[in-house]
Amino acid sequence: MQLFFDSWASIGRTLAIGMMAYVVVVVFLRLSGLRTLSKMNAFDFIVTIALGSTLATILLSKEVTLAQGATALGLLVAVQFVVTWSSVRFPWVKRLITGEPRLLLYEGRLLDDALRSARVTPDEVNTALRGAGLGGMAEAKAVVLETDGSFTVLQHDRDRGPSTLRGVLGAPASDSTATSSTAD
Repeated sequence: MQLFFDSWASIGRTLAIGMMAYVVVVVFLRLSGLRTLSKMNAFDFIVTIALGSTLATILLSKEVTLAQGATALGLLVAVQFVVTWSSVRFPWVKRLITGEPRLLLYEGRLLDDALRSARVTPDEVNTALRGAGLGGMAEAKAVVLETDGSFTVLQHDRDRGPSTLRGVLGAPASDSTATSSTAD
């Protein structure tokens, strides 16, 4: 039984394949654009896990050639590119893949149904408020749970144009459809 050491050849293979596979991953990620490396939503997380799993398989499985592994990595990056390209051009694809941001607090009042639906506790909203430097809920115009799981805190008296609550699930119509005219 070769539990700790098989051969120098297997170590050499892992080193050689590992370096080449690493280069393949870096090249594919650079070709796919910055979006692949941005903050992750659920879809991005799944693709990242799949890339890591594929890379590990390439490194450790003698049955998988570098060409097969590079094809699998290329497929995952291509799917990621097509989905993100589609989500920018077709709103229904974006909603399907990333979901929608959700309003959790509005005008200093917690929205209990939204909290329950998003599985967020009032303590987590308070943490977001403190992180934004606010001492209480009344100081916040809104707290939004973003599609990547982060919280955005909007303060009162900061409105200077169209509302950033446009497209946020649960936002009042007056904020979600607000527009402003531009002055020359």
